[in-house]
Amino acid sequence: PSVGSATTTKEAVVKYLMLVCAGPNETGEPRVKPGEIDAWLERVGSARLYGNPLVDEGWTVRLRGGKPFVTDGPFAETKELIAGLDIVECASDEEALEIAKAHPVATFGAIEVRRFDES
Repeated sequence: PSVGSATTTKEAVVKYLMLVCAGPNETGEPRVKPGEIDAWLERVGSARLYGNPLVDEGWTVRLRGGKPFVTDGPFAETKELIAGLDIVECASDEEALEIAKAHPVATFGAIEVRRFDES
């Protein structure tokens, strides 16, 4: 489908990866109010195929000159970290962006939206 097409045929449905990104929380207070995620999940409904928060531990792997370099921490060179992910199925880019705009973390972090290449 072309970018921005709004057709609803099954052939036009596209999967999107939504990376939930947030910077460090210096206050330790919850930034998402109770019920906000549940309200977002209800709004998204069956368009959400999968989603989960991610743990803070991980590794970054780079291969340079045939040698592996492994760094502790998933995002050694950024201030934001990917705190979770969602996979949604939408009929258009606009629909995926509307879902991302409604995510509670978008108010203080970022929701990166990418299409799956299922070719």
